[in-house]
Amino acid sequence: MSGSRSSRHGMTGPQKAAIVMLALGEERSAPLFSTLHEDEIREISAAMSQLGRISSEMVEEICREFSEQTGGGGNLLGNLESTERLLMKILPQDKAHQILEEIRGPAGRTMWDKLANVSESVLAAYLRNEYPQTVAVILSRIRSEHAAKVLALLPEGFASDVVMRMLRMDAVQRDVMDGVEKTLRVDFMASLSRSTRRDAHELMAEIFNSLDRDSESRFMHTLEGKDQEAAERIKSLMFTFDDLVRLTPQAVQVMLRAVPKDRLPLALKGASPQVQALVFGNLPDRASKMLREDIDSLGPVRRRDVDEAQAAVVAVVKDLANRGEIEINDSTDEQMVG
Repeated sequence: MSGSRSSRHGMTGPQKAAIVMLALGEERSAPLFSTLHEDEIREISAAMSQLGRISSEMVEEICREFSEQTGGGGNLLGNLESTERLLMKILPQDKAHQILEEIRGPAGRTMWDKLANVSESVLAAYLRNEYPQTVAVILSRIRSEHAAKVLALLPEGFASDVVMRMLRMDAVQRDVMDGVEKTLRVDFMASLSRSTRRDAHELMAEIFNSLDRDSESRFMHTLEGKDQEAAERIKSLMFTFDDLVRLTPQAVQVMLRAVPKDRLPLALKGASPQVQALVFGNLPDRASKMLREDIDSLGPVRRRDVDEAQAAVVAVVKDLANRGEIEINDSTDEQMVG
């Protein structure tokens, strides 16, 4: 918030409370903060981080009862840094970090308000790794037009499952809803806030990974025409189905045990010869023969269905890597494909 505030007209209660806390200083405001409810702390903290510069006249007007401490204090500056120092002093570190991440995250008072300000592509990329029932609950709580855009970006089979669960869904119990909100706050919003402070190319690589093949090719082609260097960097950070050749034989074995059996034949139907050879080479002869027969029995398939199956395999691989169960090599130089 730019400029300096000189009038209390139109200020909200949390903004006025934030000014009082700042005027009291970290030592004096800490006992007051400790008596507040967590939601009140979150609301005042958010207001404090956006106050900007407050004139001394405004401070005196709002904090008359504290004039001895604030009368000669001059201007105050309410920003994220001062808010962070105060919260770290009065709250456990993990709780303070959680509140700060929410302040930095998308705008909105409630979790559902915040979700409304999250791009549908980013939200879809997160939800495709959740249980269909959880996704159904979340999509039933956000604006219908936003939910429609997110649903359209989910894999077709997965999206159909979500739709059926939404149709059959009864009133959601309060404890279930609390659990969903907590998961969104701790996992999604916190990681989304952190992503705003990391390399933008990294974030775009994750988004491109979540696009279908046609959309990815279209966007990448456009980007190559405008910024070849950025396009190359994003490509180097992406992990696609063709990048399975970067896996070690041990990692492939782990992947094959984790990938849904109905996804693998469809994913391999449109795979490169190198990827097919890698998978077949890591299966026993009998299992390899059965997989080839399953692929042949599929007949002609839609490109979109193949893309969705391959995306599901990639999601499994990335999840295994995130959990430390496999490693993804940086290059394919040492990979042998038989």
